[in-house]
Amino acid sequence: MLRPWLDLPGAVSRVRLLSALSGLDLLRLGTEADAAEIRDTAVAQPLIVTVGLLAAAELSTEDIGVTAGHSVGELTAAAVAGVLPPEIAVALAAFRGRAMAAACVQVPTGMSAVLGGDPADVVARIEECGATPANRNGAGQIVAAGTLEALQRLADNPPAGARVRPLPVAGAFHTEYMAAAQSTLAELVEGVTHADPGPTLLSNADGAAIGTGREVLKRLVGQIVSPVRWDLCQATLRDLGVAGIIELPPAGTLVGLAKRELPDVPRFALRSPDDLAGARAFITEHSPSGHVGHVPDWRVVVAPARGTFHPVDLTEGANTSAGTPLGEVRGRRDNQHVSAGYDGVLVEWLAQDGDPVDAGDPLARLIPETHAEAN
Repeated sequence: MLRPWLDLPGAVSRVRLLSALSGLDLLRLGTEADAAEIRDTAVAQPLIVTVGLLAAAELSTEDIGVTAGHSVGELTAAAVAGVLPPEIAVALAAFRGRAMAAACVQVPTGMSAVLGGDPADVVARIEECGATPANRNGAGQIVAAGTLEALQRLADNPPAGARVRPLPVAGAFHTEYMAAAQSTLAELVEGVTHADPGPTLLSNADGAAIGTGREVLKRLVGQIVSPVRWDLCQATLRDLGVAGIIELPPAGTLVGLAKRELPDVPRFALRSPDDLAGARAFITEHSPSGHVGHVPDWRVVVAPARGTFHPVDLTEGANTSAGTPLGEVRGRRDNQHVSAGYDGVLVEWLAQDGDPVDAGDPLARLIPETHAEAN
């Protein structure tokens, strides 16, 4: 994964520093490790972020108007947006990977891709089997996660018109089974220095633009147990009218999804240093101003886990500050508190007291303070 990028000036020194910060020999792992080592999520996550940021350092990010990342790629996106220094992004990816690997051994779990079928039927069938729709990727692809027994039930009786393909991963990422990893990461990020995003940064939780660095960190922690809504990220890219999409390495998967969901938007997969000249030309051609025309005025607060929602007594139109309690989601194992991630106004409740919700379901619509003042 890293070998071709190490020929770039200063790349070896940078990776040595990242190795020291991550506690992993990224130089060896990125050039010599076998498939079994790379599949270890504790190794794969920091390597993915490292190679993405090595490539990003060779591009002019001043011309990037919007950035987004899928799962651990959201750390890469946060660094590209200027929220985190690249070194901190890689260190967090390594810490995240170790914590998730540790959570995986507690209960035998896994993930399976469900390809095709009606999305609503697919989600319903996944939940009937006792699993979670952990990645909603659009383009006819939803990834189920849960116990091996639940995934076997899904494979034995798949949704109409769909096929189920097991994935070679260590556990049920983006589900309640990663709760221990979420708690561990939450304690660590309290000491992380951060900045507000420069380019618009989209969230995996709901596809919304994230306004502050504090909210970015909160969502990065919550993302560990919440579904990746890449379908909503792509919908926001469409709404923003992006002129082109470039995928950092290891590239190919996300531009493939965009080919089906955003067929009219030009795409570029940056796979190796040989593609850098083409990538620079692509950015110059499709992002001449480096800005998008509109950032969504409102944002949605989503459920952190499956359960029933119980809101606080707060009327629509009320002012909220960052951290204001909005309610809790009561699950089978524990209760998860829900709060506002930024200062603003509660515009609308999207779920009522006692409503059943799944992780990622919308609970409330808020307008951040800056937009509320403008209105």
